[in-house]
Amino acid sequence: MSTDSDLVLSVVVTIASDTIHKPSVDHLRPCLEALMRQDNPPVMEVIVPHQPDFPAIEPLKAEFPTVRFLEISDLKRYTGRPGSREHHNELRARGVAAAQGKIIALTEDHATADPAWCASIVEAHHQKFAAVGGAIENAGSSLLSWAVYFREFGQYQNPVRENELFGPSDVNASYKQSGLASIRDVWYKTFEERTVNWALRASGRRAIFSPRMIVYQKRQNLHLGSAMRERWIWGRSYGIWRHLTGFTRFRWLIISPILPFVLVLRATAITLLVKRRNVGIFLKALPLFILISLAWCGGEMSAYLIGSRIDRK
Repeated sequence: MSTDSDLVLSVVVTIASDTIHKPSVDHLRPCLEALMRQDNPPVMEVIVPHQPDFPAIEPLKAEFPTVRFLEISDLKRYTGRPGSREHHNELRARGVAAAQGKIIALTEDHATADPAWCASIVEAHHQKFAAVGGAIENAGSSLLSWAVYFREFGQYQNPVRENELFGPSDVNASYKQSGLASIRDVWYKTFEERTVNWALRASGRRAIFSPRMIVYQKRQNLHLGSAMRERWIWGRSYGIWRHLTGFTRFRWLIISPILPFVLVLRATAITLLVKRRNVGIFLKALPLFILISLAWCGGEMSAYLIGSRIDRK
C-alpha cells in the first residue's frame, strides 16, 4: 500500500461545467474514466473538490472508490445558482492545498486526458522547471464546439513549443509542489492560473510546454445561446480579475468595442500562421466564433463599466 510520501502525482479536477448549467456529473464521469485508464501511471491520487450537495456525487464515489471527493462547505464565492464561475478558482485552491504529490496537475471536468498524460507529466518534470503546461485539443464534432474551442484554447492546440509566450492553462497544467509552496500566499484562497504563472516567473522559476502532455476538450449539451452566455460570464470574470481602476479602467471601457476584431484577428493569425492546423474547420466555424467573441467582449465591457460590484450578485 502506498503512503503519502510515495505519491508522485496529484491530479486536481475542477468542476467547471456548472457555469451556466445546473451542477451535474455528465462531464466529470468521462474525465475520471480517462484518468483511471492511464498507461503506466505513476503512484498518484485524483482529487475532486466540490460544493455541498452536489447532485449525483454519491453514486460517483461508489463508481470511483480511489478518487478523493472533497466537499467544501465554506466556499466564499459560490452562490448556488448558475451564472458565476469565481468559485471554480476557490475549489481549485482547496484541491491544490489538499494534494500530497510531489507534482500537482490541474484539469477540468470537460477535459479527458490522453492515455499517456500522467506519464508525460512525470517525464517532463524530470527537468528543473516549476511548471509544465500541455496541449489542449478538441474532441467535439459540431461547428459550435469548434468555435468555443478556438475561442478558449486555440493557442493551446498542438504544436505547442517549449518556450511559448503564454502560460499554462489550468485545463492542462502541472506544477512541482515545492514551487507552489514557495508562493502559497498567491493561491491559497483562490487559484487563478495567470496570477500563479506570473508569480512563479517573478520568483525566478520557469514554465515550459510539452506537446506530449495532451487533454481533449469535449463539451456536452452545447447550444449557441448557452455558449454565448457562458462566454459573457467568462469575459466578465476576466475583466474583474484585471482589477483595473481610474483612467486605465476608463480607457479599456472606451476601446472595448474593438476587442471582437482583435480576438478574431488573433485567432486567425494563430490558426493560419502559427499552428497551421484545422484551418478548414476554423474558417467554417468563424461566424460562430465571431458571435461568441462578441458575447465575451460584452461581458468584459460590463466589468469595466460597472466594476467589481457585479461580482457580488
